[in-house]
Amino acid sequence: MMNRLALLVFLLLSGAGLQAQYAPQAGLAGSTAVSATGGQVQSWATGCVVKRGYLNIANPALGRASAGDSSLAVGPADEFTVSLGDSGVAVLTFAHPIFDGQGPDFAVFENGFRNDTDSTQAFLELAFVEVSSDGFNYFRFPSASLTQTITQIGNGDYLVASNLDNLAGKYVAMYGTPFDLAELRGTEGLDVNNVTHVRIVDVVGAISGNGISYDHSGRMINDPYPTPFPTCGFDLDAVGVLNEMYESVKQLPGGLQISVYPVPADDQVFVSVSGAKSQELHAVLTSLTGNCLGQYQLAQSHNAIPLSGIPSGMYFLTISDANGNQWTEKVIRR
Repeated sequence: MMNRLALLVFLLLSGAGLQAQYAPQAGLAGSTAVSATGGQVQSWATGCVVKRGYLNIANPALGRASAGDSSLAVGPADEFTVSLGDSGVAVLTFAHPIFDGQGPDFAVFENGFRNDTDSTQAFLELAFVEVSSDGFNYFRFPSASLTQTITQIGNGDYLVASNLDNLAGKYVAMYGTPFDLAELRGTEGLDVNNVTHVRIVDVVGAISGNGISYDHSGRMINDPYPTPFPTCGFDLDAVGVLNEMYESVKQLPGGLQISVYPVPADDQVFVSVSGAKSQELHAVLTSLTGNCLGQYQLAQSHNAIPLSGIPSGMYFLTISDANGNQWTEKVIRR
């Protein structure tokens, strides 16, 4: 009996030590932080609408956050921010849609700062991230917070990034938290290859009383609270796009419109067909020297052409109909 009890205690203690850890703070080995100036970002948000949250959600009479304005979240990260306040929301739009490419697809930048005496720690204010492909229906990335929930993180306390996952603000200023649309593949109502809106929702961070925020597994998220100042809540600096969908649009005879995107592409390029369509279309992928690399029937309105088996470089995609009408477009594989 004692041996079984000892084994159970050992397993419980061992399990506690095996609790998942996530990527550490920017600058440390294994960090996934995206540098605002490192060349990964292809473009930045071009529009932002903010709905301010409270200075303290437990005392609405204090008013709402007021620091900065929505224009400060547009364009490159620069450490000038708009403060969302407790449970505040920002919706960002882009010149071109974001698509599910190789690796993370966009990054959210906040203005957290390091603990000078411990590189694993930083003052961080967190937010949930949601995406939409129609501007109406939003879908949240599954987040995780392993920060203790016994003692409230105060407005002068630090967090450890390796306890956090899929929460904007886990990295210090000028380093964005990356988000990969592959995590939301198959979500009904979301086209991960045509994301047009990103919504940021402030995590209140209280572990008691009003406004408790929970991660995807139902754990309370503990971050600095209360912060009853004009700069309270998540301080949004910018959203950078890592996989931006350019598209080439061409009108063909018979009312057909064909779009090829993204340019450049990673493992696949998409061909969308709209307008009048009386017969199937045929596509041929060739090298610059004319070697055929693949032939495809475009039987649907949205078609994927695989590129994973060919080297990086430029190719031609020629689309034709039964009447001999053709259109040739350049395809670039990164």
